[in-house]
Amino acid sequence: MKRHWDWLAQALRDLRHAEVSLRAEDYEWACFAAQQAAEKAVKALYEYLGGEAWGHTISKLLRDLPESYRPSQELLEMAADLDKLYIPTRYPNGFENGYPGEFFHRANAEEAIAKARCIIQYVQQRLPSEKRNN
Repeated sequence: MKRHWDWLAQALRDLRHAEVSLRAEDYEWACFAAQQAAEKAVKALYEYLGGEAWGHTISKLLRDLPESYRPSQELLEMAADLDKLYIPTRYPNGFENGYPGEFFHRANAEEAIAKARCIIQYVQQRLPSEKRNN
């Protein structure tokens, strides 16, 4: 049973969480949730194609797709920007001192959400338009 719709549904929830975190001024969490949204969307595409995606590096996951599904260089660069948010948004030891909440700001969160949205749209355009209930 393919579960790509489950992966995509969670990606959309993660994107919504990023937007809620943005409004709450929890910018590091908005950035991390945006990264997670994009990652899960790409994993939805792998699931749809019958593959299995491992890892958290969105840009690598996209580069490793079958050739006909590989995105533009621009989208790969967006993914690479999101890749940089996976660890330092959550762990104080991602920086010499301080904690993530001190380093991430509104502009970072807005940019991450916009890039995640682009990746999700890319995936949605490659999935069938109807959700099957099975």
